[in-house]
Amino acid sequence: MTTGGSKPEEMVAALGAKLQGDTFSCVAAKTAWMRGSVVHRHFGPMGEPATTDELSAAVTDFAVRRDDIHELLATFVATFEGPFGLDETEFETLVWQQLQGLHDRDVRRFAWADFADSDPTSDRFAFSIAEQAFFVVGLHANSSRITRQFSHPTLVFNSHVQFERLRERGIYGRIRTEVRAREMALQGSINPNLSDFGERSEAMQYSGRATSPDWKCPFRPHTDGLDQKEDAR
Repeated sequence: MTTGGSKPEEMVAALGAKLQGDTFSCVAAKTAWMRGSVVHRHFGPMGEPATTDELSAAVTDFAVRRDDIHELLATFVATFEGPFGLDETEFETLVWQQLQGLHDRDVRRFAWADFADSDPTSDRFAFSIAEQAFFVVGLHANSSRITRQFSHPTLVFNSHVQFERLRERGIYGRIRTEVRAREMALQGSINPNLSDFGERSEAMQYSGRATSPDWKCPFRPHTDGLDQKEDAR
């Protein structure tokens, strides 16, 4: 695995400091870190073909093993060795470039998750890997959301199956309330794009940038097997 200048152990320490620190509001992620159910891998530059090959294999492996890691709190975190210095729009573009590359590879082996829609304009859109639906959270140094600020470009993959299990047990609502309270205390506002699954497309939440009502998601799902033949990005 190509990681460039940062050592994996350095990234683990930095990630732990972020997740356990006062500038991060997601209590579920904090708990997952303490319980050892966060799977972390450090990769080369986000969006590059070699990086995408490695990321695809790692996230697919995580998706297959997720329930063995933890029934409720298994999370995959991918940190990247750059590119650095991106503004929010540039990072958003790169996030979708990376997710498109993952999908281009995933579709060769797997269908879209039954739980979610592949159309990024759908209220029931969620990203799919290995036929499992994930909510993706992007972090980077120049995010306007404090909780999303991190030294290295990062993508966090959270399972919708786990979200549903948390809802069934009456835990999800309490987590959501606590996270939003922490966001208000930390930044004085919650993310303006924030919404629950099924209210509007979650695609606008992935990068962390406050999008306008006319924002168009650049992601293009492969709706039939013919598209699988095009070169992976």
